[in-house]
Amino acid sequence: MRCRWCDTKYAWAQDGGDECEIHEIVQRVEQWQCHHVVITGGEPMVSRELPELTKAIKDIGKHITVETAGIVFVPDLSCDLMSISPKLSNSTPTDHKQAAEHQMVRLNLSVLQKLIDSYDYQLKFVVDSEADLPEIAEVLSKLSGVDRDKVMLMPQAARRDELLAKSPMVAELCKRTGFAFCPRLHILLWNALRGT
Repeated sequence: MRCRWCDTKYAWAQDGGDECEIHEIVQRVEQWQCHHVVITGGEPMVSRELPELTKAIKDIGKHITVETAGIVFVPDLSCDLMSISPKLSNSTPTDHKQAAEHQMVRLNLSVLQKLIDSYDYQLKFVVDSEADLPEIAEVLSKLSGVDRDKVMLMPQAARRDELLAKSPMVAELCKRTGFAFCPRLHILLWNALRGT
């Protein structure tokens, strides 16, 4: 998607990660004393191996959250929570060519609706400013059956200082709208440090 404010731009490069077989990923997961596993990206829903991966992780007793922009629908995933982050216009890259490509794919209402209808879900909107609220309201108005208790607002931030600066504004918007505040714990804990 090449979002303007992406907090994992290093993953855009061909060598941005390690190639692993599913059994190797499961072995890595088993090394940690955790109950919850979050499958994130980029966009994990574009991987043909996602159904097999989620089943293998579910088979070892983990609670699975899949983080997605909501641009691709995959049926029957072993998924306990679909964490959907629809991309608002505030995500558009500054590069002209990337911006045109981004605009074509960033929001797919029919896919969003299928995900909401098929999985336990949460909707997380990245908020850059109060000016994003009308667009969030517009997206929600075009979807049916959305549980407003499952809508979250999170500050646009890639670093801890940005998160701390924008959190009070987003918290105030949450108080006004009744949406939940999403704290972006990974940024608070690890700042911009690349994960392993």
